[in-house]
Amino acid sequence: MSHIVDEPEGADAIPDQERTDQERKGSGRADSDRAEIDHPDDADQRRLGERLQRLRTERRWSLTELAEESGVSRAMINRVERGVSSPTATILGRLSGAFGLTVSQLLDEALEHEVPRTSDPDEARGVQRAVSADSWTDPETGYRRRPLSSADFPADVTEVRLPAGREVAYPASAYAFLRHCIWVVDGALELQVGATTTRLGAGDRIELGEPADVVYRNAGDEPCRYVVVVVRQR
Repeated sequence: MSHIVDEPEGADAIPDQERTDQERKGSGRADSDRAEIDHPDDADQRRLGERLQRLRTERRWSLTELAEESGVSRAMINRVERGVSSPTATILGRLSGAFGLTVSQLLDEALEHEVPRTSDPDEARGVQRAVSADSWTDPETGYRRRPLSSADFPADVTEVRLPAGREVAYPASAYAFLRHCIWVVDGALELQVGATTTRLGAGDRIELGEPADVVYRNAGDEPCRYVVVVVRQR
């Protein structure tokens, strides 16, 4: 595992210019250090930061330990926890993998519900209306994910919309102990699993095997919509 230079953990103690060349060149962290966009007024973003900090505190991990587990730099983790930076899908995949969670589980307590679940008359019947559905959008690519299943459902079912000409990468750690099935609803999707690329059209599906780095790519001119089903391996 790559060495990570220890730095003070104060709120403003990890500015970008103080990161060493070693951190910038550390394996698997180059994308994490540059792939973020600042949105300081985003309430969901602040909740995600609080959720991340709570998970780290529960495990009694320092910033350095989480950085080593996830491959995301201390500086980036610090900014996300403070709610001053919005992580990309790739960063969320690394962080969720470090905690042994799916991306949906990591986001679950951070997303703001347009209609509170307790006041939804359909909830007792297991109905979710589109108007009250949560969603999360990658600030870099426009990739948008919307959970279709509740936190209590045994499988994690998510609808994803990937804009034309965009791609999103997830590390193998995001797939540890999990089984994935991807079903394309609209458009075309290129799925690169390790060194193998598979092209999928509307109605096609694929089940992923052993954990590997995965790239979801929309090489077409139209948005692609697909559904991802995730369950833990038995």
